[in-house]
Amino acid sequence: MSSAASLTDLIHRVRDGDEAALREIYDATYAELRTLARARLRKATDRVLLDTTALVHESFLRFVNVGRLRLEDRHHFLRYAGHVMRSVIIDFVRERLSERRGGDAVHLTLNSEIIEATDAAEHVILRVHEALEELGQHDARLVQVVEMRYFAGMTEAEIAGALGVTDRTVRRDWEKARLLLAKALE
Repeated sequence: MSSAASLTDLIHRVRDGDEAALREIYDATYAELRTLARARLRKATDRVLLDTTALVHESFLRFVNVGRLRLEDRHHFLRYAGHVMRSVIIDFVRERLSERRGGDAVHLTLNSEIIEATDAAEHVILRVHEALEELGQHDARLVQVVEMRYFAGMTEAEIAGALGVTDRTVRRDWEKARLLLAKALE
């Protein structure tokens, strides 16, 4: 049985109420999710202080806490994984920004250039998120492409497989999304 078929089978088992299959999904996808997370975080090591393991574990906890998985197959799982990783990154950035802006802690900045650079990068991530929310009202597939590429670090071929489209369509969607996001971020 192929890995795609076995993951689809596990997803169906979870949907039918088999709690043990949820752990098997985690075991079956852990390495792939770590690869996606590592690819995503490698591009943003200077911007997000979140490691691969934390991103994968937090993403999986969100899978579990959502309740019963309502996924259809492996491709649907990968699309959802991109969305969840985006959610984890955005929530992490928001939490870091809110911690830095208040509370009872005494803040002492030794080098303001470091803080300003980190703040700017985190604000860009939040602005991208807000622009995606707006873009999602017009074209949900563009948002999925951005989530899988920008937030989950997936390749064009992986995205094409997950969405059931060609690599060329993914490239066109990525370019269109980039242009629309650039305009929205101006």
